[in-house]
Order: sequence, then C-alpha cells, then structure tokens
Amino acid sequence: MSVSPVDVNEDALSSLVRLVQADLEACNDVIVARMDSPVALIPQLAAHIVAAGGKRLRPLLTLASARLCGYPGSDGGTRHVDLAACVEFIHTATLLHDDVVDESRLRRGLASANAIFGNKASVLVGDFLFARSFRLMVDDGSLRVLAILSNASATIAEGEVLQLVTQNDLSTTEGRYLEVIQGKTAALFAAACQIGAVVANRPEREEQALADYGMKLGIAFQLVDDALDYVADEATLGKTIGDDFREGKITLPVLTAFLAGDEAEKAFWRRTVESLEQTDADLDHAMQLIARHGAIKATLDRAHRFVQEAKDALLVFPDSPIRRALERVADYSVHRAR
Repeated sequence: MSVSPVDVNEDALSSLVRLVQADLEACNDVIVARMDSPVALIPQLAAHIVAAGGKRLRPLLTLASARLCGYPGSDGGTRHVDLAACVEFIHTATLLHDDVVDESRLRRGLASANAIFGNKASVLVGDFLFARSFRLMVDDGSLRVLAILSNASATIAEGEVLQLVTQNDLSTTEGRYLEVIQGKTAALFAAACQIGAVVANRPEREEQALADYGMKLGIAFQLVDDALDYVADEATLGKTIGDDFREGKITLPVLTAFLAGDEAEKAFWRRTVESLEQTDADLDHAMQLIARHGAIKATLDRAHRFVQEAKDALLVFPDSPIRRALERVADYSVHRAR
C-alpha cells in the first residue's frame, strides 16, 4: 500500500516525538515557566505565539541529538531540556521580529502577533524572549554552549540583514541566496543539533556531524519554504500566499525563472520584483513563469541533495531508532512540498 505524503510527514515527526516525549513535555513546561512576567502583555503575547502551534522542530532536534549521543546518562540530567527551550525562545523571538519587518498578517494560519498586538509590542516581547534565551544559556554554565548559541543568534540577525540587502536585487547570485538562508534559517538548526553533542561531552567528530546535519536540514527546509510560496495554498503554508513575491524577496524559484526567461519575462521580473510595481494579476503570472521554467522542481531537487547530505552526516553514529527518526525528519522537510 502506498503512503501519502501527509502520512509520511506525520509519521516522521510523530515517531521522533514519541522517542523524546517525556523530554518534550518537560521542555514545554520550561517554556511556559520562563515566559512568565509581572508585565501582563509579555506572557499574553508569548502565549499567542505558542498557542498558534508550530511543530517545535528545533527543540525536538536538540532533544533528539542529545539522546542520540547518549545524554542523559544514569544521572538523569536535564541540560538538554533547558537548552531545547532556549532554542525555541531564540526561534520565537526571530519570528516576532520577522513578522514586523515583513509586515506579515498571518503566522501558522492565524493572525500574527503584530497584527493583534502591534509592531512595538512584538519587537519588545521578541527582545524579552532573546533575553530569556541568554539567561538559559548562562544558567547552563557551559561556555561552549554559550558560544554556539550566541554565535547562531548573531548569524541569524546577519542573515536577515543580508536578505534585506539583497531584496529587490535580481543580480543576486545563487551563492549569495544560499548564504542568506544559511544565516537566517539553517544556523539555528545547526546549533540546535550541535549542542546535543556538547551536553553529552561527545568528541568533536560527532559534534561536527550533528552541526552538519542541522545545517543541511535547515537549508533544505528553507528551500522548500521558498518553493511553497509559489505553489501552496494558504492553509498549507500558514501565511499569505505570495508574500515573498509582494516583498520582492530573491528566492531560488525567482532566480531560476528570471535567468531562464526571455527579455519580456526578465522585464516582468524587474518591474515586479526590483521596482515593486505590481498589479493584482502579477502573482498568477509569476507562478506561471515559475512553472514554465521548472523552477519549483529545480528548487526541490536542490533541497533533496541537501537532505541526502544531512542524512549522510549521521552515518558517524550507529544505527538506532533515534538516528532513523532524524533521517526521516530530513525526508519530511522536502515531503512538505508534495
């Protein structure tokens, strides 16, 4: 019997969740406790983001990576739980800031925090969550963990600024585009996985393998997100379709279609993406051009290659249910577009 893409997606995440269920529940408890503040708007806005759902993929990666490396041992340590919460706070803070920068009105299919509470509150609560994340890093007491997560936080900000710089610029190279998504998305995936090896005190080879897995997975994940903006429906995507196009973001589907297009098509992209002179019919035409030149397939093919590299990075670890679950999560990252 064939398995539908939805089944593959659900099974990949649910199997990983089952393996770290107790850890994830403990992580959620830490998140709720650390969101608390006597300033009522802070837990109220933060709770809105948490209630919007999300797969907790990044903290799941921290919990699973630690388990893959044999942590916790007989001492029943909980460092991986607190650091998974730290990773989720970093991610949530960046979401709050990104939605303000992008003027997004939807997040995971619901009204974004800035749409409900306003831009000022979203930015400031994002700052609060960043501060909470660094408190968790300090409480952990490891300078190595602090270095990895603080560097990732800086890299995320650099990636977002680089995206802003390349926005509306069709001369952006594919290499520059990959640099953007490595920074804004993949860096946190890599750090989330790497610290799992650090808390388990594993050798550098294993630490680097998990960082590589996370980096390749994160790149694939963002490639698929960028493809979905031109093929998904709003319910699947969880945000308004065509946001990237309306903002003039340079993504691989756009670059592929632009470079393959004739002069009339290139003029269309320059008008709509570089000059942001758009009509109501332009998004549909952009999607037609992207389909005509196979830009979605090209983007997903690149994502598949990064997924394979992510899975290859795990081969330094012996076969186990956790390793197989992480491999399936890598496959899930591209099955979302099917």
